[in-house]
Amino acid sequence: MSRKYFGTDGIRGKVGEYPITPDFVLRLGWAVGRVFARRSKGQNLVLIGKDTRISGYMFESALEAGLINAGVDVGLLGPMPTPAIAYLSQAFRAQAGIVISASHNPFYDNGIKLFSGAGTKLPDEIELEVEAELDKTMVSADELGKARRIDDAKGRYIEFCKSTLPRGLKLNGYHIVLDCSHGATYQVAPSVFQELGAQVDVIHAAPDGRNINEGCGSTHPAKLQARVLELGADLGIAFDGDGDRVLFVDHEGELVDGDELLYIISAARHQLRGCSGVAGTLMSNYGLELAFKKLGIPFDRAGVGDRHVIEMMRTKGWMLGGESSGHIICGDVTTTGDGVVSALQVVNALHILAEPLATSKKGMTKLPQTMINVRLPQRVNLQANKVIDAAVAAAEAELADSGRVLLRPSGTEPVIRVMVEGEDQMLVSDLAGRLAEVVQAELTSDVPILKVAD
Repeated sequence: MSRKYFGTDGIRGKVGEYPITPDFVLRLGWAVGRVFARRSKGQNLVLIGKDTRISGYMFESALEAGLINAGVDVGLLGPMPTPAIAYLSQAFRAQAGIVISASHNPFYDNGIKLFSGAGTKLPDEIELEVEAELDKTMVSADELGKARRIDDAKGRYIEFCKSTLPRGLKLNGYHIVLDCSHGATYQVAPSVFQELGAQVDVIHAAPDGRNINEGCGSTHPAKLQARVLELGADLGIAFDGDGDRVLFVDHEGELVDGDELLYIISAARHQLRGCSGVAGTLMSNYGLELAFKKLGIPFDRAGVGDRHVIEMMRTKGWMLGGESSGHIICGDVTTTGDGVVSALQVVNALHILAEPLATSKKGMTKLPQTMINVRLPQRVNLQANKVIDAAVAAAEAELADSGRVLLRPSGTEPVIRVMVEGEDQMLVSDLAGRLAEVVQAELTSDVPILKVAD
């Protein structure tokens, strides 16, 4: 059965446009409460956390009212990183955790993410149950729930983050610049690194409800790069608005993306005790695959999105996975992508490797990549198009064993993403352009293509 409201990472959209409206979110809270009240065997508690968007207050109140009307107790966490809600749902033995956030999007967007009491994304069957409840008439429970604000949530999460490092490891001697994106990490991340002994400078940690992700954080790291060079810091660390992504800047001011960070963590663990395997995605740089092959670490690609990465990790019994965007999952210490925890794992890896970040990342050579979007009048099925298949085969033959080709339909819009990677930048760009022209000619004749990135 297909989903009506839930995407691969919850429900997201522009505030004021259905379904990101107060009335819908009220009903969503009621529906979630009804589902978990049926499934519980005792305490009915759902936690609510949010990032720093101004609309979060409105949606927090709507969710709270809906849950209480369904007979469920509510724990209000306030502004907290998304992974903190996953952790605290376990710590409080809650039935579920709800996050109000649109991640790296601008402030005028918002969304709802759900975690189980085990700190994992909800399985499909529960999301479908929630959607079924949304179609019913909202009625009050025989006994209404109660709400309370959890004042020690921040301290609990800070201690959890610190506990993911080996006992006794301190960060004395590190000078670190943190970019908190005016988002959900603005309170916890500085405390974590300061309490571990690092010298910390913090930028973009003054949220006003509208400046989240605005020209800062992991999606806009230029200011962090400049600050690291200005201060002569050892590291720069950039989080996104809800704190589940992280990127680094080395002491030379160079950006270190999620693929490179995943390589560094994996290489250190492999050196220390072996690494059973790593899950990436279809968009992981081909250089990452080659680097793991050289180390003898199994690697496989999941669909785009941390939900798919986590599922592959679970299926294969692997502890590490991630995306180039900075979603990194360390399954031995947490249940979901956690920017602060992942940052600590990178610093721990540097300690194991006894190298600065600029040196450690050189074990992986990122290959040139070009991606072109071919916009279509409507979504189409790429399968069984012999002309496109032949063009892809010809491109792969030109690359030989030094690159790869990927044609991927967007999950949210009528776009085909044409991506080519290889050792030769000129060849990569040329092949991507030729393939995009074939896709355009076969699937549309009057919509322009858009080159995204080299």
